[in-house]
Amino acid sequence: MTAPPASSLLARIAEAKQRGDLGSLLAMIPYAAFLGLSTEVVSGELITTMHPGEHLIGNPMLPALHGGTLGALVESAAIFELVVRAQSALLPKTITLTIDYLRSAALCATHACGVVTRHGRRVANVRVEAWQEDRRAPVVTAHAVFLVTSSGAASAE
Repeated sequence: MTAPPASSLLARIAEAKQRGDLGSLLAMIPYAAFLGLSTEVVSGELITTMHPGEHLIGNPMLPALHGGTLGALVESAAIFELVVRAQSALLPKTITLTIDYLRSAALCATHACGVVTRHGRRVANVRVEAWQEDRRAPVVTAHAVFLVTSSGAASAE
């Protein structure tokens, strides 16, 4: 299976953003389905949720979620935040992703929320927190830096 050209993806992202259809943005990413990701806007915040599944377990003795799936969740939450908040359609490319694993994550719904701390013409920074039942007790935090390319006009600083 070959990937569609970037211009086609940008057009699909722009259409989904125009319709306010976050679900179709997720549908463009097969790995999001594998992870069981969904998104919703709560009080103006974009929350990305990874729903539990046996295939996400890393330590069967606890059981605890695999660190790689938690990393994928926070990176995805950061990308979704950038895509949704940007003024134009863009395809963020990860430059760096620094993850702090704070505690074991049980096999239950895990939520993440990103905040764009800086969005320049070429680079954007996003801070992310992920939690399970209590938002005040995050299981993972992350800082991501992305190369952002847009269609048409550059995104606002």
